[in-house]
Formats: sequence, C-alpha cells, structure tokens
Amino acid sequence: MTRVSDDNDGRLTFWEHLDELRSTLLRSLAIVVLAAIVAFAMKEYLFAVVLAPRSSSFLTYRLLGIESLDIHLMNIGLTEQFMVHMRTALYAGLLIASPYIIYELFRFVSPALYANERRIALPVVVAAYAMFLLGALTNYLLIFPLTLQFLATYQVSPDVANMLTLQSYIDTLLGMTLVMGLMFELPVVSALLGQFGLVNARQMAHYRRHAIVAILVIAAVITPTADAFTLFAVALPIYLLYELSINIVRITKR
Repeated sequence: MTRVSDDNDGRLTFWEHLDELRSTLLRSLAIVVLAAIVAFAMKEYLFAVVLAPRSSSFLTYRLLGIESLDIHLMNIGLTEQFMVHMRTALYAGLLIASPYIIYELFRFVSPALYANERRIALPVVVAAYAMFLLGALTNYLLIFPLTLQFLATYQVSPDVANMLTLQSYIDTLLGMTLVMGLMFELPVVSALLGQFGLVNARQMAHYRRHAIVAILVIAAVITPTADAFTLFAVALPIYLLYELSINIVRITKR
C-alpha cells in the first residue's frame, strides 16, 4: 500500500490493492525460499537441533536425571529422508522468515487502520508472535521430550520392539509444536475478547473448574499417554496461561 493513485483522493483502486498484495506475497515467498535454501544447505546443524530430543544428552533429560534414553530412528522409504529434509528445511525457513512476513503483512494492512487501531494492532501482533514462539520453545524443551521418552520406551510386551521411523518423529514434533504454539495464544485472544467486552475476569474465574477439566482433556489429546507426570507437565503451562489470561482481561478492562 505504498503507491498512491492520481485520482480518488490518493486512494488505491481495487486492482492496485491486488497488485500491492501480490507484491507483498511475492516478497515474503522469496524470503521464505531463501531461508529454506540456507536451512537445507546447513543439514548437519538443522538436524542436530531437530533430533536432539532423542538422546539422553538432551538438556531436559539431564535436568530430570534420565540417562538410559537413546532412540534410534529408521528410514523405510526410498525418498523419505530427502523429503523429510526438504520439508523440515521449509518449516525452518518459514520460522526464520516469519518476522519479515509479519512486517510485510502489517505494512500492507496498516494504511487502512485508524491511528488508535494501529497503536493497538502493533502490540497485539508482536505479543501473538512472541507467545507462539514461547509455546514452540516450551514444546521443544519440555513437552515433546517427555512425550517421546514415554512413547518410545512403552511396550505392551517385551517381545514387541519399538522401531520408530524418521517420518513419525518429525510429524509428531511438528504437530505438537503447532498445537502448543496455538495454545500459547490464549492470553492474547483473551485480551482481545476482554477488550471487545465478550468475556470478563469474573466469568473466567467463575468457570475455572470447568477450564481445568477442559485443560486436562486437551493435555490428554496432545500427549496420549497414561503417564501422570507427562500429563501434568503439559497441563500445568496451559493452566498457568489461563490464570494469566484472567489477570490480563482484568487489566484490560481497567
């Protein structure tokens, strides 16, 4: 939205808006592709980070005193490793380029906002992005390692050995990262709903018991294990986010 028409009081026409949107998307896509190529080329560093939770030398296991974990992954498809490499590099490129993508989209939308809306939108966008990253980091450092440790060592019988595939490992890691990133958006969403008058702190506090039950159900879905410790480790951050949301809504109303 940087160009201006000669007519219509300096406003862009519909087709000029589409042209600006196309340029914004193309610039964002180019940065994502460039970042993905860099990540693809740095294969050793990329998978050193991605595969770190499978070893007992991982920080979380060392802090918890877990020493016997050593998971070996296998490949059962001819093209599986290459496709996993490409997909992981693409997600890494998207994560690396996400600040620029958010900047481009905000730059496109901001001219249509009033000054007071722009002042509110910028902190909300930054907070939402920061909370998503915090959720992804929490999953990588805590929730996924505990889930992996339980599921990789669980056996219905000593005669049945676990043979984990690379594809299964990556799918579980990426899926849980996305879910936890979205769950950490709860305070931001609550603040917006409180600002619009759709929820208030008293209501959220009143339904705290219902929220705890819902949180336990969500935690059980995220980590389908019978391990009470893992379930607690997943549910506790979500519950703390709910309590944080109550306080944020209270502050927002003030």
